[in-house]
Amino acid sequence: MKDPFIQTLLESNRSSASFLDKLRIESFTDVLFRFLFQLEDKKYLSEEAIEIRLNSLKSEFTTILFHSFHDASQVQVIVDQFFEALPHIYFKLLSDANAILDNDPAATCLQEILISYPGFYAISIYRFAHQLHLQQVKLIPRIWTEFAHNKTGIDIHPAATIGNSFFIDHGTGIVIGETTTIGNHVKLYQGVTLGAISVSKDKAHLRRHPSIEDHVVIYSGATILGGDTVVGHNSVIGGNVWLTKSVKPHSIIYNKSKIYTKDKEIIPEPINFII
Repeated sequence: MKDPFIQTLLESNRSSASFLDKLRIESFTDVLFRFLFQLEDKKYLSEEAIEIRLNSLKSEFTTILFHSFHDASQVQVIVDQFFEALPHIYFKLLSDANAILDNDPAATCLQEILISYPGFYAISIYRFAHQLHLQQVKLIPRIWTEFAHNKTGIDIHPAATIGNSFFIDHGTGIVIGETTTIGNHVKLYQGVTLGAISVSKDKAHLRRHPSIEDHVVIYSGATILGGDTVVGHNSVIGGNVWLTKSVKPHSIIYNKSKIYTKDKEIIPEPINFII
């Protein structure tokens, strides 16, 4: 008697139109990052050596995509467009890294940011993935950004639009939704959510996430929701703010804190206190 579970898995394998090696897809974007920022275990000391390494990356990417599309001409177009865009992505990432260096007093040098800052890593993988998204490649961009999410705790949807000199500090718990737009010179701290107010699935094609204009700072724990919500340029959003309405440029939005103190001298000693 045939095992129905085994039969189901067999049929799933036979009927699948593509084969996605998830670990290989994830590894490629990590290797690309390390190559661009001189984090591999060797240096490339001539133009020829760099061209050879770029060609090997192109070859690897071609193989990965062919398993998905099974169309050599389509794959070649995707690979060529991606690598043609790579110089622009690289210099944009350098502007991101320099924004971190300029704004973070704890950063001692650019190399420290390239090697160790999770925010920069997440931004880099997002920018690779966003380029593929612009080329209308399915699934792989999301695999890349979820790989970065797993490594850094920073969740950026590949379809989000993010400008130049983007600064993520600490980063853990940041969520940037699919239709978010972020301008230039924006700074985000840990725990920020740029999300959607709950909508039904049939409205998935509509704008659901906020717009953040240039030179905005959003402090830790702030939640900004909704496709009609615009944070005007040069504004500051304080920690733990919940925002579902637009704010004008040059605004400062914060929660007014109440702090309560209690003199420990008037607290009686516990009787028979057992832990």
